[in-house]
Amino acid sequence: MSDSTTWPAFNVERRSIAELKPYLNNARTHSKEQVAQLAASMKEWGWTQPVLVDEAGMIIAGHGRVEAAKLLGVSEVPVIVAKGWSEAQKRAYVLADNQLGLNAGWDEDLLRIEIGAIKALDFDIGLAGFGDEFLSGLFATKEGKTEPNDVPEPPVVPVTALGDVWLLGDHRIICGDSTDADCVAKCLNGEKPHLMVTDPPYGVEYDASWREKAGINTNTAATGKVLNDDNADWSKAWRGWKDVYSGTLCQDQTGCYD
Repeated sequence: MSDSTTWPAFNVERRSIAELKPYLNNARTHSKEQVAQLAASMKEWGWTQPVLVDEAGMIIAGHGRVEAAKLLGVSEVPVIVAKGWSEAQKRAYVLADNQLGLNAGWDEDLLRIEIGAIKALDFDIGLAGFGDEFLSGLFATKEGKTEPNDVPEPPVVPVTALGDVWLLGDHRIICGDSTDADCVAKCLNGEKPHLMVTDPPYGVEYDASWREKAGINTNTAATGKVLNDDNADWSKAWRGWKDVYSGTLCQDQTGCYD
């Protein structure tokens, strides 16, 4: 590791663009459009990153910024000098300065939040370098590969059968009828719940197909009749639960979900 007291960034100076020489084998390309983006960025924020040159004035990093400065009619630019670098170090950093940034990624959820917040402040997000195509893809509604209302055929041999209990760490899930006391007891396995979250049908024989008949909310998956919605009295099922989790077989506390 190089001595931090000799780091180029600790010493910034101003030099005429005419004194700077581009690296002839610079593999990084800068289109007219990208140089224009850099120039627009400089007009908005000023010069924020000095050009890195070697002791002979050859540009190691900052070719695009220099071209943008020429476009803006800037004659002098901030420069830092890489002193004592070997030929290998200089040539490798010409590549590293560009490639290391490309190796980073985006947290797209946070990116959407930030871009949305910046737009809400009436700021031109194009100055940040994002193109229309990228933004369209970023904010596009993601669609699945199947129709949302398609119901797949059940497998001939199901993975889970009635009465199977799945163990998920400290949690238990049973394939069964929550109104069946024996099924509930098997799921609880002797533990006493202190919370039950349930959402039984309301007993009103609700039929969501009225949406289609009325021609509204046709994109919702909530269509068809709700099973068992002719039953408004769930007291028997409730007593079954109550008998199970208040009986002597229940010892510890947990939560139950229907």
